[in-house]
Amino acid sequence: MHIDELDYDLPDELIAQVPADRREDARLLVLDRASGALHHRHVVDIPDLLHPGDLLVANDTRVLPARLFAVRDTGGHVEIFLLEAATGGAWRALVRARGTLRPGEELAIQDDGAVRLLASEGSGQWLVEGVHDDLDALMDRAGRMPLPPYIRREPHGDERDALDRERYQTVYASQGGAVAAPTAGLHLSMDTLELIASMGAELAHVTLHVGLGTFSPVRAERITDHTMHPERYEISEYTAAAVRAAKAEGRRVICVGTTTVRALEGAAAVSADGLPEPGGGHTDLFITPGYEFRVVDALLTNFHLPRSTLIALVGAFAGLERLLDTYGVAVQERYRFYSYGDAMFVA
Repeated sequence: MHIDELDYDLPDELIAQVPADRREDARLLVLDRASGALHHRHVVDIPDLLHPGDLLVANDTRVLPARLFAVRDTGGHVEIFLLEAATGGAWRALVRARGTLRPGEELAIQDDGAVRLLASEGSGQWLVEGVHDDLDALMDRAGRMPLPPYIRREPHGDERDALDRERYQTVYASQGGAVAAPTAGLHLSMDTLELIASMGAELAHVTLHVGLGTFSPVRAERITDHTMHPERYEISEYTAAAVRAAKAEGRRVICVGTTTVRALEGAAAVSADGLPEPGGGHTDLFITPGYEFRVVDALLTNFHLPRSTLIALVGAFAGLERLLDTYGVAVQERYRFYSYGDAMFVA
């Protein structure tokens, strides 16, 4: 498959810069895979689309405020994007600055501390550490949410920073480690989750720490030549048993977001019987059209970037031609796209 087959046109003004006033106010485009029928709803209507006995599985990873802005002794500005914890309190980070950075250099973070560069790992990546305290504490005080570049913010402070701290995070986030949000879950409020539970659906969680790999652009001309970056996941005994029971009893397993799909399908792919087992690991599963899903029966998802691995995944589930036609309708109907935008329910 050629990368051009994952493309579509999107006017810039449809890229959402802020979330809906309430999480459940976002619009919801419902796609019936069997018939191709489309229905225009809102996220608040999700309980009406579920059946008693459905198992809703969501990713409970917590997004770290992993973007730090620093100043060199020369006065030059530096952006530090913390990617993952290494050993001994150090972190791997993308560090962007003009001029040559040096091992041992200390970068001041406003009046809140400093970061020391330890060693370059190439391609702009460094091992870094906190100078006066650990990087977790520094992120809590001075970090900003790692919004994708299409959400435009002022680099050294924006009036919407507090909004992003709250809304670029799911209400059930509990396991810190992601550097990007599992965005489908951003639409679910506690009120919506309580309604879902009250109508007889079950809720379970997986953890997949969303890394840059999920959102890395596909640069290969053929998508089969693209290599996915491995991401860590964890599936509890409760969730594994709940998925197995639902599949055995013919009840639907509904994934909240593509990262949940990757965790469940990645675990199923390495299981002896094709169903997720409890435990953790890394998955580099790249789901493309033609993939045979073992676990997922329905999907709540956002509208994704063209020419991306996420379009490939949702296209594999919904049918790529049907998905792109649906995106065309969404553009015509002025749906809001990407992380802070509207959502789809595909069943």
